[in-house]
Amino acid sequence: MTRHTSHHGAPDGGDPPGVPRRAFRWKRLVIVLGSLVTTAAVAVGALFAWLWTDAKVNTAGKVPFGNALAIPPLAESAVDKDGTRVFDLRMQAGETEFRDGVRTPTWGFNGSYLGPTLRAKRGEKVRVRVDNSLDEASSVHWHGMHLPARMDGGPHQMIAPGATWSPRWTVDQPAATLWYHPHPHGRTEDHVRRGLAGLFLLDDDKSARLPLPKRYGVDDLPVVVQDVRFDGPRLAGDRGLMQNVGFLGDETMVNGTLRPYRQVQDELIRLRLLNASTARTYAFGFPDDRGFSLIATDGGLLERPAVMERIQLSPGERAEIVVRMEPGERVMLRSFPQENYGGAWQRRFGGGDDTFDVLELRAAERLRPSPGVPAALVASELPDGERAVRGRHFDLKLSGINGREMDMGRVDETVTRGATEVWTIRNSNGMPHNFHVHDVQFRVMEVNGKVPPPALRGPKDTVFVPHGTTMKLALRFTGPADPDTPYMYHCHLLYHEDEGMMGQFVVVEKGQSVGDPPDHAGHGGRQEHGEEAD
Repeated sequence: MTRHTSHHGAPDGGDPPGVPRRAFRWKRLVIVLGSLVTTAAVAVGALFAWLWTDAKVNTAGKVPFGNALAIPPLAESAVDKDGTRVFDLRMQAGETEFRDGVRTPTWGFNGSYLGPTLRAKRGEKVRVRVDNSLDEASSVHWHGMHLPARMDGGPHQMIAPGATWSPRWTVDQPAATLWYHPHPHGRTEDHVRRGLAGLFLLDDDKSARLPLPKRYGVDDLPVVVQDVRFDGPRLAGDRGLMQNVGFLGDETMVNGTLRPYRQVQDELIRLRLLNASTARTYAFGFPDDRGFSLIATDGGLLERPAVMERIQLSPGERAEIVVRMEPGERVMLRSFPQENYGGAWQRRFGGGDDTFDVLELRAAERLRPSPGVPAALVASELPDGERAVRGRHFDLKLSGINGREMDMGRVDETVTRGATEVWTIRNSNGMPHNFHVHDVQFRVMEVNGKVPPPALRGPKDTVFVPHGTTMKLALRFTGPADPDTPYMYHCHLLYHEDEGMMGQFVVVEKGQSVGDPPDHAGHGGRQEHGEEAD
């Protein structure tokens, strides 16, 4: 008897129907899935490689520097009958032609972009009438200035559109390069990026007697450095992928000038460097590694000059350097790559690998002789920390300082007027931060348990705190006491500040109770109208 099998079946004892075909299908599925995973991995790898390569910026030698450097004008002032020097500032919107034929919407003080340089002497009484002609509230903070808390211009001193705020105080600190900028809670990065910033220079008798370059705009040059990126005619403000430090631009400006040069006529040139960028940290120096003399930091002159080849400045920091020029030479102020960003990932995506040509100095064929930089400058007025009555610790994280996000209605710390304290600042957050304290100039006592380098031995109000860094600071709080109005301490990477990486403290008399900060609705803030009394 012959056994027949249909074409759908299998002979007795053979494979069950459909098994060979099913196995084939699984094999094909595995191959297809494997191909997809491989393709995806290749695509992800290619995307990462592109992001990694694209994240590094290098403008060195790429374009000629052919735009004459703008010098911010010295602000006009009047002197009242009581001897008060009065300045006028107007916050206003406008358009600025950074590039030929392209008008960019910007904000500025008394103009379309940046502001004039205010200048006053130690011991003078000053008043600044600030008009806000913008269509939103803002504030003006006097960064580095020792003054009463209600004159400080932080987020508690907001100025409504159309309103005027007139803070007044007596200048009671050494000669220094300070600056002013907005400080609205949650909006500081945007307001500074649009162009609201300017210098505030302080003079005193001791600095006037020193044989240093001091002719403003001649051998004493303001250098306000910002990084920018253009999106068509507009200034871009978006953060790139994985840029957790904040906005990083792809080119720099000085005093609002792209690719600037400055013709100089003197052997020694003093550069007053201000990092007015919102997130980028720079390491300034020269391509030939020439040494320059660091003579001042945030809050004024050092006890003696320090010769160095690089000076690192994070947002908000200042430094005054003196560089020697040779007749007929051209030398580029450049920002170099930096190693201290917490690892290759943070260096690449936090701007630490970037290189920027910043400002070209062009020496005349014949230069006026300059006296040498003096070996001694001024005696320090900083506390040494030996008589500190209290220590405090501040743990820096993007989520907040000491684990707390900024709350306008909460006083985080209370200090006694006249007291010296030691603050320990620690960053283990995996990304760069810095730390700015309002009202005071402090001494850096230690960096990771060691004596600070020369760039951190002068008066400071802002310090760069890379990942893995612990710093000890000595601060003295000389008042005046105000239990109701706080000062700020915060990360000056402004995206971090806006995200809540900020706290506030009040200065009180011994035994005095803490008051209540002014009422605030959201980030809008209290609106100040008219003048505030001393």
